[in-house]
Amino acid sequence: MTSTTPRATRHRRGIALTLAALAPMLLSGCTLITELQAVGQGTNESSQEVIGPDVPAASRPYYEQELDWSSCGGGLECATATAPMDWSDPAKGDIELALVKMPATGTRLGSLFTNPGGPGASGVDFVESGGSTFFDKPLRQHFDIIGWDPRGVGRSSDVECLDDADMDEWLYGAPDAQADTGASDEEVIAAATAEAQWFADQCAANTGDLLGYVDTMSTVNDLDMLRANVGDAKLNYFGFSYGTDIGAHYIDTYPANVGRVALDGATDPTLPMFDVILQQQAGFADAVRAYLADCLTGPACPFTGSVDDALGQLNDQLVKADETRPTNVDGRVLTSGVYGTAISSAMYADWLWPQLTEAISMYTTRMDPSGLFAFADSYNDRGADGHYTSNSMEAFTAINCLDYPVETDPAKIVEFNEKLAEVTVLGTPGPKTLGDVQCEVWPYRSASTLEPVVGAGAAPVLVIGTTGDPATPIQWAEAVTEQLESAVLIRFEGEGHTAYRQGDVCVNDAVDDYFVDGTVPEGGLDC
Repeated sequence: MTSTTPRATRHRRGIALTLAALAPMLLSGCTLITELQAVGQGTNESSQEVIGPDVPAASRPYYEQELDWSSCGGGLECATATAPMDWSDPAKGDIELALVKMPATGTRLGSLFTNPGGPGASGVDFVESGGSTFFDKPLRQHFDIIGWDPRGVGRSSDVECLDDADMDEWLYGAPDAQADTGASDEEVIAAATAEAQWFADQCAANTGDLLGYVDTMSTVNDLDMLRANVGDAKLNYFGFSYGTDIGAHYIDTYPANVGRVALDGATDPTLPMFDVILQQQAGFADAVRAYLADCLTGPACPFTGSVDDALGQLNDQLVKADETRPTNVDGRVLTSGVYGTAISSAMYADWLWPQLTEAISMYTTRMDPSGLFAFADSYNDRGADGHYTSNSMEAFTAINCLDYPVETDPAKIVEFNEKLAEVTVLGTPGPKTLGDVQCEVWPYRSASTLEPVVGAGAAPVLVIGTTGDPATPIQWAEAVTEQLESAVLIRFEGEGHTAYRQGDVCVNDAVDDYFVDGTVPEGGLDC
């Protein structure tokens, strides 16, 4: 059982977030939208309490803190909030949460919190690098757009595991047993488990007690505190990808505090980890086929024949990479795993496909893997100097291991891999693809029960799903829309991860009108 597929895929806005705003704008037809009653208010209501009576006495000082905003360049303001490490026992100590605010340029309706996904992506970086170009003008005019780094992430109190050299080994290397095509299932699982144990030990030693408190529900509590810290009685929130998981659990936990909330690239909070990975692999398989079909229509495509022929040629290249071990200009060796990560990263947006075609052509014609490494490095947040610009990959594992119950039976792991093989089109999945192997040896266990979210009594919220989304398949958006009592679904016919600002006026206008005017698509919307 060998592995040439990338690790479990993150849910995030995608590669080079700010480039999304530069995608060609395409007009798409929309169905009628009407205004509904009882939509959450964008403004602060003086008659409503910012801090409700249900906030425990031990938590009230955190809700009552005043944020000290200061200029941090580019017209932005930054602040740091204090939160308890353990919301159930604040006496265990405090953590810090980093925030950045892009103040409204016009008549202010309130704050709009945003999270780009991950888990592990930085909301601060998201707003700093792309807030002024990504969000449409109406949102920038009427809302203070606020990004924050969730606990464990980036500039907040963060998960720390490996130095740059060890990160390279973890992300770009492969266990010896996986390189041996004759290894047994037991040998491959043992090798993957040993690597997982090494990584878990490093995270525990370098992070400390915080490692046990970076779960999504703790972040949801942080978000409600931050809502109060900025003086908003209702939360306005725009979450993307994994950020929708934060939003959905917020709606379910604090329905009375919901203002205007949109969830783009929604996740299904009831799915166990294996089902998440299985459905993602199926989604990426469809995306790869769509990419190859598109590539074959162009003159510069490095593949020939039918889509199935092209898939065979691509898989041959993955095998050849492990056999020939081509070297990048910086000395790193291209493996099938790195190649797979490069392909997966380009599936997040179809406007990246021409760049992927060029990168593959560089490799196949000149044995130059630098273009493929550029894709993989962007996905892994690795700079050209070899320094990792974020802790997103480390936080991704730490958060997931607290959010998902794990399967510990080796026989089940083998069974899972067999099921993955049925939907995977690139290589053969191995234990490194499964988060269960990593989380089995994690020092903290998940307390999650994967219950449906309901949000009884919450104001109407938008859920947005893209039919060709590989990272958060459309059925997840449909599922969470069914679970949330007040959710309305916007279905976007297209390729790539998430829909807002991906070139469709129908989606963009519907979202902008919802946040600014409270307009909700009656009965849903097809774009």
